[in-house]
Amino acid sequence: MDRLSRNIFDFVSTATDDVRIVGIHGMPGIGKTTIAEVVFNQLFYGFEGSCFLSNINETSKQVNGLVDLQKQLLHNILKQDASNFDCVDGGKVRIKERLCRKRVLVVADDVAHQEQLNALMGDRRWFGPGSRVIITTRDSDLLRDADKTCQIEELKLDESLQLFSRHAFKDTKPAEDYIELSKKAVGYCGGLPLALKVIGALLYGKEKDRWESEIDDLSRIPNQDIQRKLLISYDALDGELQRAFLDIACFFVGIEKEYVAQVLGARCRRNPEVVLETLRERSLIQFHECIIEDERQLSGRTVAMHDLLRDMGREVVCKESPLHPEARTRIWNKDDAWNVLEQHKGTDKVEGLALDVRASETKSLSAGSFAEMKCLNLLKINGAHLTGSFKLLSKELMWICWHEFPLKYFPSYFTLDNLAVLDMPYSNLKELWKGKKILDKLKILNLSHSQHLIKTPDLHSSSLEKLILEGCSSLVEVHQSIENLTSLVFLNLKGCWSLKTLPESIDNVKSLETLNISGCSQVEKLPERMGDMEFLTELLADGIENEQFLSSIGQLKHCRRLSLCGDSSTPPSSSLISTGVLNWKRWLPASFIEWISVKHLELSNSGLSDRATNCVDFSGLSALEKLTLDGNKFSSLPSGIGFLSELRELSVKGCKYLVSIPDLPSSLKSVFACDCKSLKRVRIPSEPKKRLFIKLDESHSLEEFQGIEDLSNCFWYIRVDDRRHSTSKLLERC
Repeated sequence: MDRLSRNIFDFVSTATDDVRIVGIHGMPGIGKTTIAEVVFNQLFYGFEGSCFLSNINETSKQVNGLVDLQKQLLHNILKQDASNFDCVDGGKVRIKERLCRKRVLVVADDVAHQEQLNALMGDRRWFGPGSRVIITTRDSDLLRDADKTCQIEELKLDESLQLFSRHAFKDTKPAEDYIELSKKAVGYCGGLPLALKVIGALLYGKEKDRWESEIDDLSRIPNQDIQRKLLISYDALDGELQRAFLDIACFFVGIEKEYVAQVLGARCRRNPEVVLETLRERSLIQFHECIIEDERQLSGRTVAMHDLLRDMGREVVCKESPLHPEARTRIWNKDDAWNVLEQHKGTDKVEGLALDVRASETKSLSAGSFAEMKCLNLLKINGAHLTGSFKLLSKELMWICWHEFPLKYFPSYFTLDNLAVLDMPYSNLKELWKGKKILDKLKILNLSHSQHLIKTPDLHSSSLEKLILEGCSSLVEVHQSIENLTSLVFLNLKGCWSLKTLPESIDNVKSLETLNISGCSQVEKLPERMGDMEFLTELLADGIENEQFLSSIGQLKHCRRLSLCGDSSTPPSSSLISTGVLNWKRWLPASFIEWISVKHLELSNSGLSDRATNCVDFSGLSALEKLTLDGNKFSSLPSGIGFLSELRELSVKGCKYLVSIPDLPSSLKSVFACDCKSLKRVRIPSEPKKRLFIKLDESHSLEEFQGIEDLSNCFWYIRVDDRRHSTSKLLERC
């Protein structure tokens, strides 16, 4: 952590009840976001909730962009859906209501206008006592209300040389015979971290004569023209890498990495993972961690690109034809795209076009607008209504992103043979198409939240990997042809609450790894032969109360992650598992022998009481690494947990009747017991691992820690964020 990061960290981490706001400002590429990330990653675990809002200025320009940012803020902190508002004012009310009593850490990255701050944090009282807010911006005028502001200056020579060397030599200093050349290169980067990274990565592994040539090019560019300096790195890419870089800059910044890889894989001859990794090694893109669905889902990665690099890439495209967008390879600007389509100016130069008219009054376009775009591969037309024959659209389409598709059926005659991704959530579809289609290049099919969809398509594909049908509330049939999706890895049926059965043919999808049927409350049971699906390692079945279904789970002998959580919003009488003992005995083996391979078990909000947990012994879950029992009603932990030698994480958040946590296994690294109102005693595991983290926020009755004297050889962190009593008094009793 450098001096400035440490300065901010010290100010933000000081324990006080006031809400503190820190502002970081400076020119583009100077490292504002990097510093905010460093501080955030050091601190986030110490708060009740946290959220890093990236690229606020760019996101807010999109349709409903500020609303999406408000929803992300609430979702990341509350770990639950908070989408029941559709305007900025509604989001403001919800943020104030839900976060005003929570101690949170929020980063607002790349803020450009006051209205953006007003929508996300209009007043510091929106957040609870002890909260911390970090804002990054180019405009210091936006930081008038900050308690501390930091202007980031250009790096000094020694700092610049060190950062440059990390990328040019994978070391902290230059190689002996490259010292003078390195100093020259650093001098031309003007102390800007982004330029130092990009130019350093460009020169990595190159011979001296190549260094001299590139540095000579740098010397001809004025110091203030950072984009032209970055362009040198783009020019050094081969044709395929340049094309991928421009596709990302124009269409895919902030999009999930796996999704982008599937589109690029259709566009280029190379392995798309190698393409993305090469661009990352050149410091032209980054991969950012994100939460794909909720706190129980694994983190995914999005493709990020600094806005200077994005703008540089878009400028490259604009220079193809400065005055005529229809003669460019990519059209991403809304006004340009609308004018080209409305005036039928399309040409065979166009390879990609993006248009979003969901918030516009005028949505109708003629399919004839695309007649001359014979080479169109990438098409995004969210909210558009096309009139005329779809036969006029390019047969070379590889990506179609069409949110709010208005028709009940996709025209069966429309050629989709080259399609890799069909992304059509929130559509008006009743069926995707009539009859059968064979699509052996399709990788991702997303029809989520299409509330009129009644059945999945008759689709035969040797390539499809992800089928996403979440929130299709009218879906009653999964077509038997699903057995012909021989590469399907991920099937999401979450929230398809009209669905009653899964087809028997699903057990022929031997490639399937993840099945999400959470919220499919009418599903009666799993097909009998699903136990033979050796790659099916993850079943998410939250909110299914049916005992016959629960009994059928035991056949999944290869399952590694099993989620059977109840709904925290329902009363206990209708939670997943009845408090009665008999219901448990019917479907849950007393020793969990059938679940011996499960590594991650989630039984949150399941109504588990002492009567129920006394019937079973968790010690049979010998492979278990993570156990989540949040929101249950027992006063003591279920038996056998202390014998789980592989257990790394235990969560009992919101178990309001839990009195003590005894006999924990030494393998544990994390214990989360926040909001356990009756919790009095916690026994520290004997002989714990080298690192132990215990979080006990808002557990008001806590009286003592037992066994803390055994932690002398262990790094431990115990957090008790409760203003009703002193942490020091607790530790005195240890």
